Amino acid sequence: MEIGEETSLARHDQEPSGVSFPEPLILLAKRKFFILKFVGIAILVTLVVVLFLHNSYTATTKILPPQQSQSIASTALLSQLGPLAALAGGGLGLRNPNEIYVAMLHSETVANGLIDRFSLMSAYKSKNRIEARRKLANVTEISLGAKDGVVTVSVQDHSPRRAADLANGYIDELEKLTKTLAVSEAGKRRIFFEREMKSASDDLAGAEVALKQTEEKTGLIVLDSQARATIEQLGSLRARIAVQEITVASMRGYATPENPDLIGAEHALTAMKAELAKLQRGEGGTTPGNVPIEKVPTVGLEYVRKFREVKYREALFELLARQFEAAKIDEAKDALLVQQLDKATPPEEKSGPHRGLIMIAVTILALLLAILIVFFMEAMDQAKEDPQFATRLQLFRSYLRGGPQS
Repeated sequence: MEIGEETSLARHDQEPSGVSFPEPLILLAKRKFFILKFVGIAILVTLVVVLFLHNSYTATTKILPPQQSQSIASTALLSQLGPLAALAGGGLGLRNPNEIYVAMLHSETVANGLIDRFSLMSAYKSKNRIEARRKLANVTEISLGAKDGVVTVSVQDHSPRRAADLANGYIDELEKLTKTLAVSEAGKRRIFFEREMKSASDDLAGAEVALKQTEEKTGLIVLDSQARATIEQLGSLRARIAVQEITVASMRGYATPENPDLIGAEHALTAMKAELAKLQRGEGGTTPGNVPIEKVPTVGLEYVRKFREVKYREALFELLARQFEAAKIDEAKDALLVQQLDKATPPEEKSGPHRGLIMIAVTILALLLAILIVFFMEAMDQAKEDPQFATRLQLFRSYLRGGPQS
């Protein structure tokens, strides 16, 4: 008898500690009705929820952003300015036009335009524009193709028609925005020359008024041919010098003193100034246009000076006007390059929700959660059999009430 007990104890000591393989299966079989009930309720609740979910539809459109290139007309006209062509062209070029157009599509200006156009605050039941923009951003995906550079806009909505209209609306709002912002080389040149031309126009108007007042004061309204030729030549040269000075000053902002283009621009400016000085001294030769201003009769000297200012302003205005018109033509060409490759149409098939996948996912999660609850319940039952469990539970409750009783 003693030998049998020792053998039994030896076998018991040799058994591995912990839970043996069948124990978890036995536990699951013991609580099978709880697991089935828990998973069944989760499936029924999920089924009711997914049945009331609205179908969503995704509409997609694709656009090809404008590709930056130097136009022939712009090159021909800007060649009159020499180094200024390089400044207005390459210096004002875009770094990556495709990324800029994607950023414009993400802008609040475009979002606000869509909100007002399609009454999205009411459709999304939003209290303010910020909430409406956030909801619009959540259902919109704007991506840029890494290889082809094509911008894709996808919009998801419960209405197929509104999804397509919103996707196409992004393109419409982008076209409106490009008309107000200089996003291309030609657009930046257009704004630059428009500003300079307006200033030159105001100066020309002031010079013409001053000339008229001088005519009324002196009574002199006609100059001899030599004086007129000299003044017109001086005005044209002064206008070219003014443009060249703008070029040199701008190039010094980004070019080093050893830059060949800057050195060439400075030499050209020096040569123009030297030629102007010769004309003013009457040292330009024997042509009729080389009569010095100082030889004009004294009575008409004031008139000559006013007339010379008018000619200078006229030449400067004409030069800037040519560049402005060239930039407008180039900008119009760039605007036509924004092409919609694929227009969004109302989708025929829904893009969500995927009810089958939702049901499968919920079933798996509910099953895992039920198993965890079963193991927790079994652990609690085993703990209650421990004599110290009641004491520890009482200590825990006392701490919750404010501390252990003394």
